[in-house]
Amino acid sequence: MLVQGRVFPDDAPGNNNNNKSAAPTSPRGAPGANRRHPRPFAKSLDFGSWASEHSSKLLLLLFAVASVAAVFLLRGAGPDAAALLCLDRSSHSNNGAPARLPYPDVPWSKIPPLAVASAVPFASFRAERWIVVSVSSAPTAALAALTRVKGWQLLVVGNSHTPSGWELKGAIFLSLELQAQLGYRSVDFLPYASHVRKTAGYLFAIQHGAKVVFDADDRAEVPGNDLGKHFDVDLGSGVANHPVLLQYSHADPNRTVVNPYVHFGQRSVWPRGLPLDKVGEVAHEVFYTEVFSGRQFIQQGLSDGLPDVDAVFYFTRKPPTAPFDLRFDGEAPKVALPQGMMAPVNSFNTLFHTQAFWGLMLPVSVSSMAADVIRGYWAQRILWEIGGYVAFYPPTIYRKDHVQAYPFAEEKDLHVNVGRLIKFLNEWRSNKRTLFERILDLSYAMAEEGFWMEQDVRLTAAWLQDLLAVGYRQPRLMSLEIDRQRATIGEGDMKEFVPKKLPSVHLGVDEIGTVNYEIGNLIKWRKNFGNVVLIMHVSGPVDRTALEWRLLYGRIFKTVIILAEQSNVELAVDRCALSHAYKYLPKVFGRYSGADGFLFLQDHMILNYWNLLQADKEKLWITNKIAHSWVTVPVESNKEEWFVKQGAMVKQVVGSSPVHFQTNYKESMGEDKIVFCGSELFYVPRRFVEDFGDLVGLVGDLDLHHKIAIPMFFLAMDLPQNFDSEALAGTVFRTNLAANETFSSIYTAQSPAVFPVKVQNEIDFIKVIRLMSKGDPLLMELV
Repeated sequence: MLVQGRVFPDDAPGNNNNNKSAAPTSPRGAPGANRRHPRPFAKSLDFGSWASEHSSKLLLLLFAVASVAAVFLLRGAGPDAAALLCLDRSSHSNNGAPARLPYPDVPWSKIPPLAVASAVPFASFRAERWIVVSVSSAPTAALAALTRVKGWQLLVVGNSHTPSGWELKGAIFLSLELQAQLGYRSVDFLPYASHVRKTAGYLFAIQHGAKVVFDADDRAEVPGNDLGKHFDVDLGSGVANHPVLLQYSHADPNRTVVNPYVHFGQRSVWPRGLPLDKVGEVAHEVFYTEVFSGRQFIQQGLSDGLPDVDAVFYFTRKPPTAPFDLRFDGEAPKVALPQGMMAPVNSFNTLFHTQAFWGLMLPVSVSSMAADVIRGYWAQRILWEIGGYVAFYPPTIYRKDHVQAYPFAEEKDLHVNVGRLIKFLNEWRSNKRTLFERILDLSYAMAEEGFWMEQDVRLTAAWLQDLLAVGYRQPRLMSLEIDRQRATIGEGDMKEFVPKKLPSVHLGVDEIGTVNYEIGNLIKWRKNFGNVVLIMHVSGPVDRTALEWRLLYGRIFKTVIILAEQSNVELAVDRCALSHAYKYLPKVFGRYSGADGFLFLQDHMILNYWNLLQADKEKLWITNKIAHSWVTVPVESNKEEWFVKQGAMVKQVVGSSPVHFQTNYKESMGEDKIVFCGSELFYVPRRFVEDFGDLVGLVGDLDLHHKIAIPMFFLAMDLPQNFDSEALAGTVFRTNLAANETFSSIYTAQSPAVFPVKVQNEIDFIKVIRLMSKGDPLLMELV
């Protein structure tokens, strides 16, 4: 269960400390201590005889004393004891079997309004924008700064740890005594020594005109003292003033929780309340969708310095005495969560609009470190009932790390049960007629499932009645959207955003070291291929892709020569028909006489160069081990005229070739067969460059096709057993993709190359880059 035992301080008001009263504090408390002299009796009786004669009277007396003591004990212990009594009555039926919790009976239409008592300080004060914090210590510089945030009123809520006489100019302070005078039903349920007493502060702000509440803590520093620069404070001025927001994609219905810190540049940091089995999901989004702004009724900001992290992160990512000072990407766009998807929401950097004020209630039967996270998931689910959503914003505050111990024991329930809670909330449905009835229905269902206790069900009922009493109007339901079939995501709906990779820290070692490792790989690849020329034939529009291909492969190879069906002088693209591309290669060979070798590549194939470091650059490489790429075709019995003509030309070239070419070719193929190879990728080392040129000269003006000529050249230059056939043996080669397949579904970073891909524009190129970044993360710097 997401439940922690709560211990009240000894001096807390209303606390009945039975352990103290059980032990006598002076000799007068001991049996017989008030008797200084023996008492005369009318007749001599030993105690056993007397007890035997009066046994029935003793039993009655003991029962009466016990009953009276129990009544006084439970009355004096306040709501916690009352909850205990209710749980005891509801946990067992008359036959001993577990019984359902009693469902609160709320007279929704008969709740009287609660007027502000004139004797309460600030009775006539009203403001639309409130900052609510809880304090347990003396005023700080950060709190003083919050009083200067433009256009906002700071409300400070005290608890039993708050020093007496607490005061700060510009702030309204609600002491325990003042909270008790406000007349809120909810106050009776709030523990004395906890920040969840902020619930009273939320009601106070709503009763005094709040339209927006910024839920903060006492060390939040707002940059520039202007919350309006960081949040969308005003949602009521129309869509025109609020452009569309990026939204996480709903393409995967099984994805129910995300880590928003990845979007803002911190891949290895996760928020408190994220299921630990999701911490490893650090990849960026393949694409986003968009949603109209204006209904982000709960806005979660990020915190620079010390973000909202759990004890697992805090204790394992740095030395014990070093403070965190993490930074998020302040320029990253805000991002919304669609229905069906959740993320942790906290109580120290969150903006609530009036439509979501019902979601401010902090539960009391769970641990203090779990309260706001459970509230956040609960509120997100209810938001869907009114067509609202949560949005995450770039850093809105700075929190200084005081290097204080994080109470892991207070979080253990989160780590165990939060995944189950998210699943439950996604599956929960209610047919209640009004929003408040559904909120109470969900609260009850969560108690039945053990996510909190009956005490929070009764708190919810009191909280909702308090909202109505102070004049809050519950929003209308829009729940028809919840089970509506999700719209298909079209190509035009996919929006691109690549997060930055900001430095983090792990056990005192900057994660920028990861980048150094990636740079080290780049240097290693460049050292291996830096004197190899890449010759690339581009079938797509060169004005849209030529520069991109040079950016991609130019980082690795000596140079990238672009060939295409049409030349482009401005982009240095040479004209070369693919059907006779081999005839152009000797020109390139002669231009780079000092190169170690030449790699030919068509743009329909992606080269994963990081998997070719072990390939032998002194040998020929070609896809002769790939069944669908390298096919032996008979000539004499072939019914296709094209192959017959190509075979005749091969026979003519081989027949006129020098002895070493003829010998190699005939030993491998004989005279009645030829090889058909796509020739999308092959490598010619420096020592075979002259032979390749000689073979091109032997072909001359013959119309020998590139896909026939290249395999013939390779078999003439050397025997297949001398090729480095393993270099490209792992290539993914698909001649036809199924209707439900795309390049992303067949791509793997573990193969040397992948075919086929179609790159026609910059968007296609970005998609390819994102896939290739699995093998070369630095590629993300290109997009």
